[in-house]
Amino acid sequence: MTTSDTTTFDLQIDEAIEDAYERCGFSGTRTGYQLRSARRSLNLLFSEWGNRGVHIWKVANHTQSLTAGSTEYTAPSDAADVLEMVFRNSSSVDTSMTKISRSEYQAIPNKTQQGTPSQYFIQRNLANVKINVYLAPDTTGTSLNYYYIKRIQDVGAYTNTPDAPFRFLPCMVSGLAYFLSQKVSPERTQGLKLYYEDELQRALTEDSQSTSVHIVPQNYFVSS
Repeated sequence: MTTSDTTTFDLQIDEAIEDAYERCGFSGTRTGYQLRSARRSLNLLFSEWGNRGVHIWKVANHTQSLTAGSTEYTAPSDAADVLEMVFRNSSSVDTSMTKISRSEYQAIPNKTQQGTPSQYFIQRNLANVKINVYLAPDTTGTSLNYYYIKRIQDVGAYTNTPDAPFRFLPCMVSGLAYFLSQKVSPERTQGLKLYYEDELQRALTEDSQSTSVHIVPQNYFVSS
Protein backbone atom coordinates (compact mmCIF):
# COMPACT_ATOMS: atom_id res chain seq x y z
CA MET A 1 0.00 0.00 0.00
CA THR A 2 1.39 3.39 -1.02
CA THR A 3 0.93 6.40 1.25
CA SER A 4 2.02 10.02 0.94
CA ASP A 5 4.58 9.75 3.77
CA THR A 6 3.83 13.40 4.63
CA THR A 7 2.10 15.07 7.57
CA THR A 8 2.11 18.68 6.42
CA PHE A 9 -1.54 19.23 5.46
CA ASP A 10 -2.81 22.70 6.28
CA LEU A 11 -5.37 25.14 4.93
CA GLN A 12 -4.82 28.59 3.54
CA ILE A 13 -7.38 31.19 4.57
CA ASP A 14 -8.93 31.29 1.09
CA GLU A 15 -9.32 27.49 1.11
CA ALA A 16 -11.08 27.60 4.50
CA ILE A 17 -13.40 30.33 3.18
CA GLU A 18 -14.18 28.30 0.07
CA ASP A 19 -15.02 25.20 2.10
CA ALA A 20 -17.20 27.19 4.51
CA TYR A 21 -19.19 28.78 1.69
CA GLU A 22 -19.71 25.34 0.12
CA ARG A 23 -21.24 24.14 3.38
CA CYS A 24 -23.61 27.09 3.18
CA GLY A 25 -24.70 25.93 -0.29
CA PHE A 26 -22.64 28.39 -2.31
CA SER A 27 -20.11 27.41 -4.98
CA GLY A 28 -18.24 29.26 -7.68
CA THR A 29 -16.23 32.48 -7.56
CA ARG A 30 -16.59 34.74 -4.54
CA THR A 31 -17.01 38.49 -4.84
CA GLY A 32 -14.59 40.81 -3.09
CA TYR A 33 -17.24 41.66 -0.52
CA GLN A 34 -17.94 37.99 0.22
CA LEU A 35 -14.25 37.36 0.81
CA ARG A 36 -13.92 40.36 3.12
CA SER A 37 -17.06 39.32 4.99
CA ALA A 38 -15.71 35.79 5.47
CA ARG A 39 -12.34 37.04 6.68
CA ARG A 40 -14.09 39.31 9.18
CA SER A 41 -16.22 36.39 10.38
CA LEU A 42 -13.12 34.23 10.82
CA ASN A 43 -11.51 36.90 13.00
CA LEU A 44 -14.70 37.02 15.08
CA LEU A 45 -14.61 33.22 15.37
CA PHE A 46 -11.06 33.40 16.75
CA SER A 47 -12.23 36.02 19.24
CA GLU A 48 -15.05 33.69 20.27
CA TRP A 49 -12.52 30.90 20.83
CA GLY A 50 -10.76 33.18 23.30
CA ASN A 51 -13.89 32.98 25.47
CA ARG A 52 -14.02 29.19 25.32
CA GLY A 53 -11.15 28.42 27.67
CA VAL A 54 -7.42 27.78 27.58
CA HIS A 55 -5.95 26.65 24.25
CA ILE A 56 -2.78 24.68 24.92
CA TRP A 57 -1.05 25.77 21.71
CA LYS A 58 -1.36 29.43 22.74
CA VAL A 59 0.19 29.02 26.22
CA ALA A 60 3.66 30.55 26.52
CA ASN A 61 6.19 31.08 29.29
CA HIS A 62 7.68 34.43 30.24
CA THR A 63 10.19 35.70 32.77
CA GLN A 64 9.81 39.26 34.06
CA SER A 65 12.71 40.87 35.91
CA LEU A 66 11.67 42.66 39.09
CA THR A 67 12.71 46.09 40.27
CA ALA A 68 13.02 46.77 43.98
CA GLY A 69 10.01 48.72 45.21
CA SER A 70 7.98 48.36 41.99
CA THR A 71 4.58 46.65 42.26
CA GLU A 72 3.20 46.88 38.70
CA TYR A 73 4.49 45.12 35.58
CA THR A 74 3.17 44.68 32.03
CA ALA A 75 2.71 41.27 30.42
CA PRO A 76 3.85 40.72 26.79
CA SER A 77 1.80 42.65 24.22
CA ASP A 78 0.15 39.48 22.85
CA ALA A 79 -1.02 38.30 26.30
CA ALA A 80 -4.74 37.71 26.88
CA ASP A 81 -4.42 36.45 30.47
CA VAL A 82 -1.94 35.08 32.99
CA LEU A 83 -2.44 31.52 34.21
CA GLU A 84 -0.01 30.78 37.03
CA MET A 85 3.06 32.43 38.48
CA VAL A 86 6.07 31.82 40.69
CA PHE A 87 8.56 34.15 42.35
CA ARG A 88 12.14 33.28 41.36
CA ASN A 89 14.87 34.45 43.71
CA SER A 90 18.48 35.33 42.85
CA SER A 91 19.46 31.65 43.28
CA SER A 92 16.82 30.59 40.71
CA VAL A 93 14.68 28.93 43.37
CA ASP A 94 10.95 29.20 42.67
CA THR A 95 8.22 29.89 45.21
CA SER A 96 4.53 29.58 44.30
CA MET A 97 2.44 32.74 44.37
CA THR A 98 -1.28 33.10 45.04
CA LYS A 99 -3.58 34.81 42.55
CA ILE A 100 -5.99 37.20 44.30
CA SER A 101 -9.08 39.08 43.18
CA ARG A 102 -9.46 42.80 42.58
CA SER A 103 -11.31 43.26 45.87
CA GLU A 104 -8.65 41.33 47.80
CA TYR A 105 -5.89 43.44 46.27
CA GLN A 106 -7.83 46.63 46.94
CA ALA A 107 -8.18 45.67 50.61
CA ILE A 108 -4.41 45.53 51.14
CA PRO A 109 -3.68 48.65 53.24
CA ASN A 110 -0.04 49.19 52.28
CA LYS A 111 0.52 47.99 48.72
CA THR A 112 4.10 49.33 48.63
CA GLN A 113 5.30 47.32 51.62
CA GLN A 114 8.47 45.51 50.60
CA GLY A 115 9.50 41.91 51.06
CA THR A 116 9.20 38.67 49.08
CA PRO A 117 6.24 38.81 46.66
CA SER A 118 3.71 36.10 47.48
CA GLN A 119 0.48 37.32 45.83
CA TYR A 120 -0.47 38.79 42.47
CA PHE A 121 -3.49 40.50 40.93
CA ILE A 122 -4.12 40.49 37.16
CA GLN A 123 -5.75 43.49 35.53
CA ARG A 124 -6.89 42.79 31.96
CA ASN A 125 -7.07 46.20 30.31
CA LEU A 126 -8.14 47.03 26.77
CA ALA A 127 -4.57 47.73 25.62
CA ASN A 128 -2.57 45.34 27.81
CA VAL A 129 -2.47 42.99 30.79
CA LYS A 130 -1.05 44.41 34.03
CA ILE A 131 0.45 42.36 36.87
CA ASN A 132 0.38 43.80 40.39
CA VAL A 133 2.44 41.99 43.02
CA TYR A 134 2.37 42.06 46.81
CA LEU A 135 4.69 42.39 48.59
CA ALA A 136 6.75 44.80 46.51
CA PRO A 137 10.16 43.17 45.85
CA ASP A 138 12.83 44.38 48.25
CA THR A 139 15.83 43.50 46.10
CA THR A 140 16.99 43.31 42.48
CA GLY A 141 18.13 40.14 40.70
CA THR A 142 14.76 38.43 41.23
CA SER A 143 11.97 37.76 38.75
CA LEU A 144 8.47 36.52 38.06
CA ASN A 145 8.10 33.42 35.92
CA TYR A 146 4.64 32.70 34.59
CA TYR A 147 2.57 31.02 31.92
CA TYR A 148 0.22 33.21 29.92
CA ILE A 149 -2.33 32.79 27.14
CA LYS A 150 -1.41 34.45 23.86
CA ARG A 151 -4.08 35.96 21.63
CA ILE A 152 -4.85 34.06 18.45
CA GLN A 153 -3.28 35.98 15.58
CA ASP A 154 -5.43 37.89 13.08
CA VAL A 155 -6.33 36.20 9.80
CA GLY A 156 -4.37 38.63 7.61
CA ALA A 157 -3.81 37.81 3.93
CA TYR A 158 -5.92 35.19 2.15
CA THR A 159 -2.77 33.18 1.38
CA ASN A 160 -1.86 32.93 5.08
CA THR A 161 -2.40 29.79 7.11
CA PRO A 162 -4.48 30.17 10.29
CA ASP A 163 -2.88 30.47 13.73
CA ALA A 164 -4.38 27.14 14.79
CA PRO A 165 -3.07 23.56 14.91
CA PHE A 166 -4.29 20.87 12.51
CA ARG A 167 -6.62 19.36 15.13
CA PHE A 168 -8.62 22.60 15.14
CA LEU A 169 -9.02 22.87 11.35
CA PRO A 170 -12.31 20.90 11.20
CA CYS A 171 -14.00 23.03 13.86
CA MET A 172 -12.52 26.22 12.36
CA VAL A 173 -14.15 25.54 9.00
CA SER A 174 -17.37 24.37 10.69
CA GLY A 175 -17.43 27.50 12.83
CA LEU A 176 -16.82 29.77 9.85
CA ALA A 177 -19.65 28.05 7.95
CA TYR A 178 -21.94 28.59 10.93
CA PHE A 179 -21.00 32.28 11.19
CA LEU A 180 -21.44 32.82 7.42
CA SER A 181 -24.77 30.99 7.33
CA GLN A 182 -26.31 33.65 9.55
CA LYS A 183 -25.69 36.11 6.71
CA VAL A 184 -26.17 34.05 3.56
CA SER A 185 -28.22 30.91 4.37
CA PRO A 186 -30.11 31.27 7.67
CA GLU A 187 -32.11 28.11 6.97
CA ARG A 188 -28.88 26.12 7.51
CA THR A 189 -27.74 28.00 10.62
CA GLN A 190 -29.15 25.67 13.27
CA GLY A 191 -27.71 22.52 11.70
CA LEU A 192 -24.31 24.13 11.12
CA LYS A 193 -24.26 25.41 14.70
CA LEU A 194 -24.81 21.90 16.08
CA TYR A 195 -22.10 20.52 13.81
CA TYR A 196 -19.69 23.29 14.87
CA GLU A 197 -20.31 22.77 18.58
CA ASP A 198 -19.67 19.04 18.16
CA GLU A 199 -16.41 19.62 16.27
CA LEU A 200 -15.29 22.26 18.77
CA GLN A 201 -15.92 20.00 21.76
CA ARG A 202 -13.81 17.25 20.21
CA ALA A 203 -10.98 19.70 19.53
CA LEU A 204 -11.09 21.15 23.05
CA THR A 205 -11.07 17.65 24.55
CA GLU A 206 -8.05 16.70 22.45
CA ASP A 207 -6.36 20.00 23.37
CA SER A 208 -6.70 19.46 27.13
CA GLN A 209 -3.72 18.54 29.28
CA SER A 210 -3.14 14.89 30.07
CA THR A 211 -1.91 14.13 33.56
CA SER A 212 -1.03 10.95 35.39
CA VAL A 213 -3.89 9.13 37.04
CA HIS A 214 -3.23 7.67 40.47
CA ILE A 215 -5.63 4.98 41.65
CA VAL A 216 -5.74 4.50 45.41
CA PRO A 217 -7.29 1.22 46.61
CA GLN A 218 -10.22 1.63 48.97
CA ASN A 219 -9.85 -0.10 52.33
CA TYR A 220 -12.89 -1.83 53.69
CA PHE A 221 -13.17 -2.87 57.31
CA VAL A 222 -15.66 -5.51 58.31
CA SER A 223 -16.87 -5.16 61.88
CA SER A 224 -16.89 -8.33 63.92
